[in-house]
Amino acid sequence: MDAAGYEYRTGIGTDIHKLVSDRPLLLGGVQVPFELGLLGHSDGDVVLHAVIDAILGATGLGDIGTLFPDTDPKWKDADSTELVQLAREQYQKAQWQVVNLDVIIHAQLPQLAPYKGQMKRRIAGLLETDFANVNIKAKTNEGLDAVGQGRAIACTTTVLLRRRLK
Repeated sequence: MDAAGYEYRTGIGTDIHKLVSDRPLLLGGVQVPFELGLLGHSDGDVVLHAVIDAILGATGLGDIGTLFPDTDPKWKDADSTELVQLAREQYQKAQWQVVNLDVIIHAQLPQLAPYKGQMKRRIAGLLETDFANVNIKAKTNEGLDAVGQGRAIACTTTVLLRRRLK
C-alpha cells in the first residue's frame, strides 16, 4: 500500500501461435493484412491472450486457460475482444484498474509499425483505460526460432494494476 491508500500488483502474460494459411491475422483486436493468420482454438489473437493472462495473473484470478479452456467448445473460434471484456468485468468487480500495460509483439513478418497505434487504441478501449496507459512494441527475432523463421508470432505483456484500499 502506498501513502494514497492504493495496493499495486503486476502481472506477466505470454502467448505464441503458429502462422497458417486461411486464417485472418488478428493482433491486439486489429486485423492486420497478411497472407497468414494465427492458429488457435479461438481467433488466435496472441496479443489479447497475453493481455488477459497478465491481468488475471496480477489479480490472482488464474489464467486464460482456466477462464476460457480450449477444451470447452463454447470458446471455439471465440472473438478475443469478447474474452478481454469478460476478463475486464472480473478485475473491475474486484475494484482493480489498469495503471499501465506494456506489450511486446514478437514477429518477423509482417511489419507492424503501421498498426501499433490502432492496437493501442483498441486495447485501451477494451480495458476502459486511457490511451497513454498502453504501450505497444514490435520486435523481430533476427531469424532465430519459429518466430524468427516466420512460422509463429508471440507476445509478452506486463501490466500494473491498482485498487484503493478501504
